[in-house]
Amino acid sequence: MTPNSNSRREFLRLSSLSGLGLVLGVSSFAKNSSLVKLTAEAIQLEINPFIIIDNLGNITLVNPRPDMGQGSTQAVPSLLAEELEVSLEKVKLIQSDGKSKYGSQTAGGSSSVRELWEPLRKAGAAAREMLTETAAKRWGVPVANCYAEDARIHLKNSDKSFSYGELADEAAKLPVPKDPKLKDPKDFKIIGKVKPRLDVPARVTGKAVFGMDVDVPGMVYAAILHAPAIHGKIVSIDDAAAKKIPGVIRVMKAERPMPHRTSEAVAVIASNWWAALKGKKALNVTWDNAGMDKMTTDTYFAKGYDAAKAEGINFEEKGDIDQALTHSEKTLEAVYETPFLAHAPIEPENAIAHVKDNGEVEIWAPIQGPDWALRDVAGYLKIKPEQIKINVFLLGGAFGRKAYHDFLLEACFLSKELKKPVKVIWTREDDITQGPYRPGMLSAMKGAVNGKKIAAFHHHAIGESISRQVFNGLQDHQVDDWISGELSAENHKYEIPTWKLSWSNVKTDIPVVWWRSVYASNFAFGQECFMDELAHAAGQDPIEARLALLKDERFRKVLEVIAEKSNWKEKLPAGQGRGVAVFKSFGSISACCVTVSKQSGGELKIEKVVSVIDCGWHVNPDNVKAQTEGNIVMGLTAAIKPGITYANGMAQQSNFHDYPIMRINETPKMDIHIVNSGAQPGGVGEPGLPPVAPALANAIFAATGKRLRKLPIDLNEV
Repeated sequence: MTPNSNSRREFLRLSSLSGLGLVLGVSSFAKNSSLVKLTAEAIQLEINPFIIIDNLGNITLVNPRPDMGQGSTQAVPSLLAEELEVSLEKVKLIQSDGKSKYGSQTAGGSSSVRELWEPLRKAGAAAREMLTETAAKRWGVPVANCYAEDARIHLKNSDKSFSYGELADEAAKLPVPKDPKLKDPKDFKIIGKVKPRLDVPARVTGKAVFGMDVDVPGMVYAAILHAPAIHGKIVSIDDAAAKKIPGVIRVMKAERPMPHRTSEAVAVIASNWWAALKGKKALNVTWDNAGMDKMTTDTYFAKGYDAAKAEGINFEEKGDIDQALTHSEKTLEAVYETPFLAHAPIEPENAIAHVKDNGEVEIWAPIQGPDWALRDVAGYLKIKPEQIKINVFLLGGAFGRKAYHDFLLEACFLSKELKKPVKVIWTREDDITQGPYRPGMLSAMKGAVNGKKIAAFHHHAIGESISRQVFNGLQDHQVDDWISGELSAENHKYEIPTWKLSWSNVKTDIPVVWWRSVYASNFAFGQECFMDELAHAAGQDPIEARLALLKDERFRKVLEVIAEKSNWKEKLPAGQGRGVAVFKSFGSISACCVTVSKQSGGELKIEKVVSVIDCGWHVNPDNVKAQTEGNIVMGLTAAIKPGITYANGMAQQSNFHDYPIMRINETPKMDIHIVNSGAQPGGVGEPGLPPVAPALANAIFAATGKRLRKLPIDLNEV
């Protein structure tokens, strides 16, 4: 399996190496998608050409999901290779280009395998059946006498076989099976098996091409000075020193187009990046920051705590919560706070744009969603999508940030002005200070206990809506769909006699967007810490209390496994404690158990993290574990390292010295377990993160008796 050029011409070239052969596409990525046989002419239609088998036996797959480190360049072709009975090495990849024929192309929401699971397997199975039928006809034998193996169709009980390439042209004349028979999971050779990542050598040796690595003939570089107060206005620009730097070509006003508003900026254009960066540092820009003093995280959270005292918008309810709270033996109230967070991918934002005189536009960029990028560029430049070509490269991390295309539109603006290709590169300081961020959120909780039973539960979610900012799609009377979906009783499965879920939108101009696991990372903290509080009030073991409320077998199994693997019932020495949390997100159920210990100096140490995930069918167990380890590190970072704070319209953090991430020497022991439920595939890249912070806070309570309801937690001050 080798990633190839992203160009449409390259795709057409590859698909006609020696005759088009067999080409199959699907009408969509939905479960009811239909398979379609394509000709050279039909490739121009709005049908996704999933699979091409030419008459030399080359197998090419159009990969609709960019790889940002989650392993889609291995997982996606694995689905095809499994049903087609070929090794991964035989599948060549071409990255999709945003065109509508390729359907949803955004790598986000842990959706790649979930959405492609059935369509890609069906495409592979259909091709296998067509090739097998062709071989059977040539030999004049029943289809049952033939089988596929290693890119060949074999005749049973003989040494006769045909390569796929030998059969492709003839197979293309057959009708496409409407309902091809998928392999029985017991016969899987690739799916569910540990397989080495074929892309690792190229990444380790530096041969892999990331967005940052791309050069285009005739391009210039742009370093952009954004307003320190994020929506400040330019008063004056002193560029005399910048223009003296060798390589600097021009200093010009620019703009940063964000979904909810556009901000002013200054760009230094140069023949090389170093000159552009030096020129940016030499600029002396006066900014008008009027009104920015009111844009602070303190003000934002103060409004949130005010909202916690009022009624929110009710979106789910069972029974009369007020009556239950009034007539119960014990009632509890608590407010949990999670901060704003930056994404901080290893590869900062970058993009090359070439807005040509003929109205065509070409993009080279590491972006999460070429289809969304196509939409955003077309809308911004007021051109048709057909005029845009997008080349997608590997992403050096994203976590939601590179689905937000401000940096790409900056490049488009500058290229249009300069009439040449422009490469925009953000610095780490740009990335941290400018956002967008995971929104800080509050969970205002109320609950009740009768005897040893949890009787009532109210979760009031409070904060800025990503939907409101990014899509301008939330009215004051509406609930953010992501929030209502994640918090619904159908999702968490707790069968509490009385419950209520509500929402209050606290607006801010601090830019926000999806962050790994979206709102689940915010609201799992409130939900699962409060469940612990209720269990304690009821005199119940935290796991037993949860099991008493859960009839769902998958949830119960995950909790039972976490109890077993963490030695939950083992008595710990004084000063140590374990905490647990469980949360469902993106179709997967994940539980986490954290063990902490009090050190001689008074600080707490995170000793061990045990994580259990039921993600249904999965492609590579090793990748599931790797993603879960990444989730643990990111979840702990979010729990114990400083978040993003704003004062006077400016971020108070700028780089890793004051926005640190967990280092390898700080990382605790990790023990990862997968529950093989056989359910439909769930997500992998995100679900392991939400339970981490609440499990840590619950462990701290178990060790110290202190309830911590605000992140980040300072382990030295507990």
